[in-house]
Amino acid sequence: MEATVIFIVLAILLLIGVPIAICLGLSAGIYLLLFFHIPEWTTTTNVLSGILPNKFSATMEHFTLMAIPFFILSSNFLSTGGVARRIVRFANALVGWMAGGLAMAGIMACILFAAVSGSSPATVVAIGSIMIPGMLEANYSKPFAVGSIATAGSLGILIPPSIVMIVYAVATEQSVGKMFIAGIVPGLMLGGMLLFVTWITAVKKGMPRQQKPTLQEVWKSFLGAFWGLLLIVMIIGGIYGGIFTPTEAAAVAAVYSAIIALFVYRDMGFKEVPHVLLESAKMTAMLLFIIACAMIFAHVLTMERIPQNIAEWLVAREMSWWMFLLMVNVILWFAGDFMEPSSIILILAPIFFPIAMALKIDPIHLGIVMTLNMEVGMITPPVGLNLYVASGLSGLSLEEVTKASLPWMAVMIAALILVTYIPWISLFLVNLLY
Repeated sequence: MEATVIFIVLAILLLIGVPIAICLGLSAGIYLLLFFHIPEWTTTTNVLSGILPNKFSATMEHFTLMAIPFFILSSNFLSTGGVARRIVRFANALVGWMAGGLAMAGIMACILFAAVSGSSPATVVAIGSIMIPGMLEANYSKPFAVGSIATAGSLGILIPPSIVMIVYAVATEQSVGKMFIAGIVPGLMLGGMLLFVTWITAVKKGMPRQQKPTLQEVWKSFLGAFWGLLLIVMIIGGIYGGIFTPTEAAAVAAVYSAIIALFVYRDMGFKEVPHVLLESAKMTAMLLFIIACAMIFAHVLTMERIPQNIAEWLVAREMSWWMFLLMVNVILWFAGDFMEPSSIILILAPIFFPIAMALKIDPIHLGIVMTLNMEVGMITPPVGLNLYVASGLSGLSLEEVTKASLPWMAVMIAALILVTYIPWISLFLVNLLY
């Protein structure tokens, strides 16, 4: 009975609109004050001045978390410094000559930019601000243009590097490197499915295509995007070549992104650097505060053996692994309607993880399933962040953007089912390399 209090308090705080970080920290604090039966910790003063601040501080000492501010900084330099525009040009040269070529080029550009940004909203902003006006000028319908970019932009959290994967790795003490490599095949598979469905739709509707470029034009566009695309090789190759850890890769990405934005492409001046640093600091502070509060919440759950008890209860009732993963998908889809991805991972991963271990589900596979669910949540109202970003870029209402995204959302759900019940998709490269 006592264990339900922490969830009741959390639900009440969420319903009355308290920020998610405060909800997590406050519900854990209230539970400690009411039910934690160790004499020297039972006073309000000791809890507020000792346990919570110490746990808050200890959480921030996790080495892996250092990757988050660096990847955020790298993404902001890339978005501001002209890399997105060059990637769009290269993607357009590759697939723009096919039916619905501009829409396909937008999806291809999202795939490529996702591999250097680590952020879904950043991908939608960087690619959407270029591709949506371009598609409208080429007489594509606005819902088609907006829906394709809003959905494809969500690949930013599945194709490595991914901030959401880092958060999962921290919450469950898994390898960030394994999470990154596990996301490659599912990310490319989903990107390929989105491209295929877009092409089929374009053929049926007779959508416009561009003139087929010469090999020289394709090569020229590749050279233009080369320095941005090289970051993909540096991050993935550096991590799996043993040159640096994922955290060190994030620092390299941040420095490299600044160099190509300021000195190679020169699309960004030094006067814009303070703005990029400030925006990166704001995003970092927000995420790390949520993570710290969520880790306190997870610590209380673990201390009271709540996840373990749930796991034992489910195993005793002989729940199969596929039924558990179905339950995970349903819960995450519902949660994605109301919370942002990092918060969901931090709350639910510590609960799902011991159950998955008891059912012999690979923790890396579970992480990819959760990440792909977060992608679906990014285009699910009322809190789907990509919907708001696309709405701001296009001028469409949230309801209109949601309707426009439905065909591609169906593709994402199909990919989620495949990844959930065919673990090989997530684990093939991991098993091969590790």
